[in-house]
Amino acid sequence: MSQSLEKVLLVVVQLKTDRGTWTFDDLMAEMEELVNACHGTVVEKMTCRLEQVSSGLYLGEGKVKEIKELVQANDIDTVIINSDLKGSQQRNLEEEIGKKVIDRTQLILDIFARRAKSVEGKMQVELAQLEYLLPRLVGHGVEMSRLGGGIGTMGPGETKLEVDRRRIREKVDRLRRELKDVTSDRSLRRKKRQDDGIPLVSLVGYTNAGKSTLLNTLTQAGQVTHDGLFTTLDSLSRQLILPNHQKIVLSDTVGFLHELPHHLIESFKATLEETASADLLIHVVDVSHPKFRNLHASVMAVLKELDAHEKPMITVLNKIDRLESKAVLRELKLTFTNAVAVSALSGENIPGLLAEIAQQLSSLLETVEVALPLDRMDLVNLAHKEGHVNVITYDSDAVRLSASLPKKFAGLLQKFSIRKR
Repeated sequence: MSQSLEKVLLVVVQLKTDRGTWTFDDLMAEMEELVNACHGTVVEKMTCRLEQVSSGLYLGEGKVKEIKELVQANDIDTVIINSDLKGSQQRNLEEEIGKKVIDRTQLILDIFARRAKSVEGKMQVELAQLEYLLPRLVGHGVEMSRLGGGIGTMGPGETKLEVDRRRIREKVDRLRRELKDVTSDRSLRRKKRQDDGIPLVSLVGYTNAGKSTLLNTLTQAGQVTHDGLFTTLDSLSRQLILPNHQKIVLSDTVGFLHELPHHLIESFKATLEETASADLLIHVVDVSHPKFRNLHASVMAVLKELDAHEKPMITVLNKIDRLESKAVLRELKLTFTNAVAVSALSGENIPGLLAEIAQQLSSLLETVEVALPLDRMDLVNLAHKEGHVNVITYDSDAVRLSASLPKKFAGLLQKFSIRKR
């Protein structure tokens, strides 16, 4: 017998001082998607515009009373508020309403806990959850003793939720040390890749923009995909050979979100640093989404926080197969940086994207014209293996070739340069 879905009341709050471009409808739609990703069902929705936040309940007493009546009338299990709550506010709301209350960060952490598969991914999720939990270990610890599971309780586990502050701090310190080791291992691999002259190209984009589908299309990576938020949490890298025979490493990582909580970015630094160290970013944008400009802006905000917003970038206008008319693409290609319109799902214009990647990375290649001795066929093989041989002729005394190679390998052939003779 299948487990019934947890019944949720969604409360979307905006401050009157908020001048953002996200409307109540936009915020509600995204929150509903987040709930669906946690296998909950939204049975009631409520919006609230506040002059200022109440220190005790976050919301006004009248709105809290209204929430309590809706909860009782609809047998609701959980109230989810789109804003971050202090531990005291969360506890006070639960006492007033009589049901579990969680905030947006807790909801996102719950999804992360469900999606993480690798050891590294699970470590990063646990670190983020414990750091969220630590300042909430106050008073009678109501937040720490929930029973029965459900949305907002995935992750460290109910036994861990009962440990004291000291033990949680020890666990946080241990996780940070282990993730630092992961970061060191990544740095060593990155240095070897850089020494070999292989560029790193990082896929970035809003969650559900189609990054994993694009990685699969380009590299046959076999990454699991479905239409939903945060399908991919663990980073995945695959080698790709471009049409000009240049080798690159293509990396996919966790999708971004509107106002992604800062401490989540901190906890996932070990993964997100792949983005910060990339030679080229491919920003995947779902142009079929009605608010794709807002989503694009949200990703750029996170990239700025990672100090990666000024890196060379290609904007992939994805999911063009879903557009009723493609006439708008002409304008969008002029609006966004180095824009290429594709369908990662159908493969439409993937060759155009590969050509643009090769163009953007062409500065990392060097063209050499050499006359190689006949006993240096190893260098001829190297030119074929590591780069693109443009022209090759075999004479009685030498092999003459023109090739485009990563600078490291071009240097090995330079002493045979025709122009130096």
